[in-house]
Amino acid sequence: MKIEHSYTFKSIPREVLWRTIQDKEVLKRTLPGCKSFVEVEDNVFESELGISIGPVKGVFIGDVRQVDRKEPEFYRLLVTGKGKPGEIDADAEMVLLETEEGTILQCLADVKLTGILASVGQRVMSGVAKVVIGQFFKEIDKEAKQLV
Repeated sequence: MKIEHSYTFKSIPREVLWRTIQDKEVLKRTLPGCKSFVEVEDNVFESELGISIGPVKGVFIGDVRQVDRKEPEFYRLLVTGKGKPGEIDADAEMVLLETEEGTILQCLADVKLTGILASVGQRVMSGVAKVVIGQFFKEIDKEAKQLV
């Protein structure tokens, strides 16, 4: 399943947004349903997320890796997670584009699902993913505005 989502962080310079999304405490506060987010090695985190959106309910335990980092414009997120509803395996390109308005963060992800997650259908899961990503970006926006 392919997911594309972008968010404009108005009046937020790219460097400020980069610092914000690299801060593990900010990530712990802003990831929807985050119960834990622990750095186990450089740019590798173990996480536990509780999600309850429509038919998708459960706790996922997994890891998040940042790779191919080109500060402050690009990184890839490799995310794996397991929970009762199934498994998630995602590869997301995160692109930060500086504009006159602020910074646009584009997320281009390829996501593989198993179990109940896969059975509810791509349209439903794509909608759930966009809700979670949208919530995350809005919370990051609030955090970044405190640094400007």
